[in-house]
Amino acid sequence: MKQKEDKSGKETPLMKQYNDIKSQHPDAIILFRVGDFYETFGQDAVQTASILGIVLTRRANGSAQFVELAGFPYHSLDAYLPKLVRAGFRVAICDQLEDAKLTKSIVKRGVTELITPGLAYSDKILDQNKNNFLCCLHIENEKCGISFLDISTGEFLVAEGDSYYIENLIARFSPNEILYERHKRNRILELTGENYYIYPLDDWAFRYEYGLESLTRQFSTDSVKGFGIDNLHLGIASCGPLLYYLKQTRHDRLQHLNTVKRIDEKEYVWLDEFTFRNLELIVPLSEKGKTLFDVIHGNVTPMGTRMLKRWIAMPLKNIPDILRRQECVQYFIENPSLGTRLQELLSRLGDMERLISKSAAQRINPRELIQLNRTLEIGQQIKEMLSETHHPILEEMACGFLPCLDLTQRLNQLNPDAPVQLQKGNVFGDNINRELDDLRKLAYHGKDYLVEIQHREAAATGISSLKIGYTQVYGYYLEVTHTHKSKVPPDWIRKQTLTTAERYVTPELKEYEEKILGAEEKIGVIEGRLFAELVTFVTGFTAQIQKHAHLSAQLDCLAGFAAIASSNDYTRPVLNEGFALQICEGRHPVIERQLKEGDEYISNSLELDSEYQQIMMITGPNMSGKSALLRQTALLVLMAQIGCYVPAKSATIGIVDKIFTRVGASDNISSGESTFMVEMNETASILNNLSERSLILLDEIGRGTATYDGISIAWAIAEYIHQHSHYRVKTLFATHYHELNDMSRSFPRIKNYHVTVKESDNKIIFLRKLEAGGSEHSFGIHVARMAGMPKQVVARSAEILKKLEKQKEPEPADTMVDSKGRLVVAQSEKDYQLSFFQLNDPMLEQIRNEIISTDIDTLTPVEALLKLNEIKKLLGK
Repeated sequence: MKQKEDKSGKETPLMKQYNDIKSQHPDAIILFRVGDFYETFGQDAVQTASILGIVLTRRANGSAQFVELAGFPYHSLDAYLPKLVRAGFRVAICDQLEDAKLTKSIVKRGVTELITPGLAYSDKILDQNKNNFLCCLHIENEKCGISFLDISTGEFLVAEGDSYYIENLIARFSPNEILYERHKRNRILELTGENYYIYPLDDWAFRYEYGLESLTRQFSTDSVKGFGIDNLHLGIASCGPLLYYLKQTRHDRLQHLNTVKRIDEKEYVWLDEFTFRNLELIVPLSEKGKTLFDVIHGNVTPMGTRMLKRWIAMPLKNIPDILRRQECVQYFIENPSLGTRLQELLSRLGDMERLISKSAAQRINPRELIQLNRTLEIGQQIKEMLSETHHPILEEMACGFLPCLDLTQRLNQLNPDAPVQLQKGNVFGDNINRELDDLRKLAYHGKDYLVEIQHREAAATGISSLKIGYTQVYGYYLEVTHTHKSKVPPDWIRKQTLTTAERYVTPELKEYEEKILGAEEKIGVIEGRLFAELVTFVTGFTAQIQKHAHLSAQLDCLAGFAAIASSNDYTRPVLNEGFALQICEGRHPVIERQLKEGDEYISNSLELDSEYQQIMMITGPNMSGKSALLRQTALLVLMAQIGCYVPAKSATIGIVDKIFTRVGASDNISSGESTFMVEMNETASILNNLSERSLILLDEIGRGTATYDGISIAWAIAEYIHQHSHYRVKTLFATHYHELNDMSRSFPRIKNYHVTVKESDNKIIFLRKLEAGGSEHSFGIHVARMAGMPKQVVARSAEILKKLEKQKEPEPADTMVDSKGRLVVAQSEKDYQLSFFQLNDPMLEQIRNEIISTDIDTLTPVEALLKLNEIKKLLGK
């Protein structure tokens, strides 16, 4: 924002200074310190006033035009700054860099901190239960490198892969800010959509060589082999601009960034962005919705809460690692008093990750250091407790709580009642620094010393009426009445004559005056120096404290799992290297917790394997519980693979490496995609990324288009999964197309099931129990009645249904499927027809010809979707 000037070109020195700083940070709101206020000008002021709800005024800019103005008291920064950052703005804090009393010209000012949506330390800005990730993306052809950094916790992660993999990582980590190459904005938007705050950087920063140099310089190493990322060239290239950005935003104290970890796709269960969203793992689909995280969140620390979200987003595939978690959970369940005591201790911990990060950045305050000290003391109590369990895993964890005796000894120098702000003083206790003790004695016990001087001099001179006083002009003085004037010693210096007395100073009194008047200022300087030294000392223990934090977070998650399992009747699942999935009397963890008191969740059992029952075709009316059963299965598998117990009588799970869902649908109107297009995109993504250990959940495939289209594509998808040349993928397929029940006749690993209902007096009761065999009724009209549809509409629907059923008289088909189980066209004497329905429309006859002319043997899934789209165009859709 550059102010317009008049013909003389004059503008006030302050506005000139502001405009110079604004030109260096044109995309940030400048909070410009003026005395006791932070001011904003021009367009910054307009935006700030609107966001903060403060008054917008105008002021003259010298002889230039008027400029908009909005400001707030400097001590209100913590209240107003978070609102600006959460609104998606970059904010530059511009402070006075010198004392106004010491300069005759305008006070020197400069940007001391630049806060962005992805870079913040303040507790007022950050959500303690959520990471605040800054992300950097580097795209090269069809591959991408990506890095994530939470500067408030010191977590630094890197990965690379195709755009599909990176897109899903972004969905899981939900970064608050994404950095990208300036000329690749369109590619970035293809990956991220409009849901993230993105910021461009110059392309030169994205070179591999610069990234490698930046990392080795940050970690003081010769290479990055020790971090296991040396082969991630694109990932390394994404780290360079991220570290460069930290320097550009004045975040240059980075001692807590002491390692970088690789996100290895081989270690974690694959959850695509659709599955992550559809299962409502962490973020609900509706404002009042409940997530899996809400249900299994038994954590008592912010570190543990953040870790639980990471565990949910990245379930394990390594059985030994899962079993380690299960063993700990089981021990806490079997020893409830230990688990309760552990959680009580954990609840008293401070947020160690963010405390040590603040220390490294020299943004920590005295009160937070006291909290860190108490946290370390509690850590030793946790260490002792774990050591006494004689449990191998817990004893191993106990060893990680190093005593840090030197650190706690130094932290004990702090005054237990130290203030939040260093400037308020009384930060350190007594006997820490001799000079500090002497100055405090002067500053806080000066009257006693003055009385001592008064009594001593009165006794020595015989002046019984001697008094000590103070004025701002003359300072401290000895007052002698004229009656005793002759008794004044020759070394006293007369400073002032009054009507009835004379005032004198002595060398001792003058020396004391100089000490006491500068004592408070010197106290502040000494305490500031001692505090800076202490913070530097604390930062030397960064790695140890980060380890304490990590172990505490793990214990918090595991103890929380035990508490949740005990209170909700969860059981320990069995995980193995097989391919079968067996759940006995499983329950939906989220729905179960939302039931009214006294209501009991209807449990269900199911079994999937690669030999006998690969695909369960589940039919039943809407609202009967098909979708809940699908989600329930995925959630139980996911819970098991993060080490949590599951809501079931028993569960045996062959390890799953990918979970795919096509559950629920909503129009993506903003990008021009219909419900059907969204459904087809998600389904195509599933079919193109299968593995032998995948779990697929498909709900009402094809419902977003015409009935004939829907049946055809649902059949083709189920057939494709069953007949896959490499994998026999476990699949739950919920559908309202009862015709799909016929697939079990020709496909041996497809089995029919239905969710039961009871019909009584023309009404239906949902029993929500899964049983073998297909269902032949949808009960759509009954559901409409239950939903409160007007009676005349329901009655009319029943009449129309009867007429349609009478008109539906299909010719008998020679066959429904061929020897390979594929849908074929049967020929009768009158006409051709699809085995599912009779063609009695010229348009459908044209569609029939399209299908006949298609070579199904060579058709890929994507080509099938394109062909269906062509057929849809014939219908004018």
